[in-house]
Amino acid sequence: MAKKAILSYSGGLDTSVCIPLLKEKYGYDNVVTVSIDVGQPEHEVKTAEDKAKKISDKHYTIDAKDEFVQNYIFPLIKANGDYEGYVMGTSIARPLIAKKVTEIAEKEKVAAFAHGCTGKGNDQLRFETIFRATGLEVIAPMRELNLTREWEIEYAKDHGIPVAATKDKPWSVDENLWSRSIEGGRLEDPNFIPPEEIYEWTVSPEKAPDTPTILEIGFENGVPVSIGGKKMNGVELIRELNKVGGKNGVGRSDLVEDRVLGLKARENYEHPAATILLKAHKDLEQLVLSRAELKFKAMVDAQWSELAYQGLVNEPLYEDLNAFIDKTQERVTGTVQMKLYKGNASVVARQSPFALYSEDMVSFNSQTINQKDAEGYCKYHGFQARMYQSLKRQNK
Repeated sequence: MAKKAILSYSGGLDTSVCIPLLKEKYGYDNVVTVSIDVGQPEHEVKTAEDKAKKISDKHYTIDAKDEFVQNYIFPLIKANGDYEGYVMGTSIARPLIAKKVTEIAEKEKVAAFAHGCTGKGNDQLRFETIFRATGLEVIAPMRELNLTREWEIEYAKDHGIPVAATKDKPWSVDENLWSRSIEGGRLEDPNFIPPEEIYEWTVSPEKAPDTPTILEIGFENGVPVSIGGKKMNGVELIRELNKVGGKNGVGRSDLVEDRVLGLKARENYEHPAATILLKAHKDLEQLVLSRAELKFKAMVDAQWSELAYQGLVNEPLYEDLNAFIDKTQERVTGTVQMKLYKGNASVVARQSPFALYSEDMVSFNSQTINQKDAEGYCKYHGFQARMYQSLKRQNK
């Protein structure tokens, strides 16, 4: 009986060289590849499929875009998902990809899982926390064989495997609906200014239109549902915002990120829709949630983001946090107007039927509130601090 392994396959350099390596180095004579469509370009999905059919023994392509949006991106928006300034496009997709691979693994009755992650990054953890729950062996050729990217490029050439990466442009790109990450090569030097050629979703802010774009984003229960009053499904809405935001140069990040293992890494990202939606959502929360809710939710959001970044979506605490977050989102309904201009996305107006805001009470021209009522509050505000300062002066 054939010894069978299943490989999470992207079509890139790392996963492509894994196929012959699994046969030559690990003795698996049957390699099943699985590509999960979470919003990559159609040509990329097709290229991966065509390549896999030539170099693997069996291939599956699974469309998971709607599931990605509904079960992963929307919860991220509700939680204002952000890790050190990173909107977590890659990290939030990995558990879904791993989940879909395990579903095929059960069907194919494989003996082992394989992935193309290195031993230095986060993705190995995100995949394996899902894979290892099955009890099957997990193989990571890049990590176990301690391979370099240059060696992989030569190995791919020797085995007739076409790859986009070259020694001159060894960029490693990961793209889905929510973000596009670019790393590798000279980008690993934090003092190297990225060339414009690495960007595909966004124009440089200098070349963006001189006229601002105003967008109205509609939310229902914390989830974006419309642009300019036009109802859209999640995939359509995110794609439209990526397109419009990208034209205005919105959504570039260049940051030094703390990986789970402790290594600092220079990362470059494009994420126009994520930038727009996260800013709009957080602003709407500011309008409808109480001060106490906002303060506590900030801690919940930070913990949620930490777990999501690590790929620990099966952690019980992750489920607990989502329950709290979902409760707060019952009132996060309304519209937010965003201004997109030369790389910036800023909130310019917002409204909600659940706003904890009274224009009448806050207005300088209103007498609904008797200002004299605040005098007693002022007398006791800072009372202990005044006592402390007084005692300090007396004991000098």
